[in-house]
Amino acid sequence: MNVQNLIRQHWAAVRALLVLTVVTGVAYPLVVWAVAMLPGLNTRANGSIVEVAGKPVGSSLIGQLFTDADGNPIPKYFQSRPSAAGDGYDPLSTSASNLGPESIVDTPADPSQLKPGGDPSEAGYKPSLLTEVCSRSVAVGTVEGRNGSRPFCTGGGVGAVLSVIGPRDAQGNVVSPTRVISVNEPCTTTKAPFLNSYEGVKVECATFGEDYAIGQIVPIHGAASGDPAVPADAVTASGSGLDPDISPAYADIQVDRVAKARGIGVDQVRELLSANTDGRVLGFMGEPTVNVLQLNLALDQKYPAKS
Repeated sequence: MNVQNLIRQHWAAVRALLVLTVVTGVAYPLVVWAVAMLPGLNTRANGSIVEVAGKPVGSSLIGQLFTDADGNPIPKYFQSRPSAAGDGYDPLSTSASNLGPESIVDTPADPSQLKPGGDPSEAGYKPSLLTEVCSRSVAVGTVEGRNGSRPFCTGGGVGAVLSVIGPRDAQGNVVSPTRVISVNEPCTTTKAPFLNSYEGVKVECATFGEDYAIGQIVPIHGAASGDPAVPADAVTASGSGLDPDISPAYADIQVDRVAKARGIGVDQVRELLSANTDGRVLGFMGEPTVNVLQLNLALDQKYPAKS
């Protein structure tokens, strides 16, 4: 290859680099930015920031917590759904819990590492998805004055799951139980399991260090209604952990609390709730939703709390 051809090839490469730099590094970003600034799109491109008296208070696209410094719900505000993003609605840690429907057995805390009044997670405790749902349902039910019971949950708010030990048939099912253990109720936290007996065998509480995986894991439906008073979105986090909306059903069970905290009638709260409820997209896609931030701001504007 002679020098002239080498120079020609390198000059072609340099020109291609310059052209692609202008097109992909300058022109394309400018076009995207210009489109994003079109009316109707510019608010979303700028983060859909919601301002009150010239000060940003949140985003209509990103949820936030309405709790006090101790994590307790502020009574005058509608509450968002749970979030698995960081400490809750952290845009820099958007994520789900990655727990699936088969997550029904808790990882128990080590009693030797559990300090009195301490955080069980520091001693190795990891709740299953089922227990997270159960405990959230009890908590929401307590706050809203509703029955927080759910199928497959104990009255104490953990997964109602047994390990049934004994000989099995060809399908792997235990045919004659010899031991039955409530795996999510450690003996350090309960003396009486949620169920007295199972198929004639006394139910034991779980002892730390014992392997109950050898038994057949059996979730117990219990007597709770298949249509719980606490809606599903009140006890489950969204895939992103940033969902700003809740279902009208979850909003509805919060009306009485909010009305009482603000000293107004429930009909007044329901009027604002209805005004801040969005229907299905194009009339048929998805489900109706309520933007929690916008509803709470509407309440603050029209019915500010007295205290």
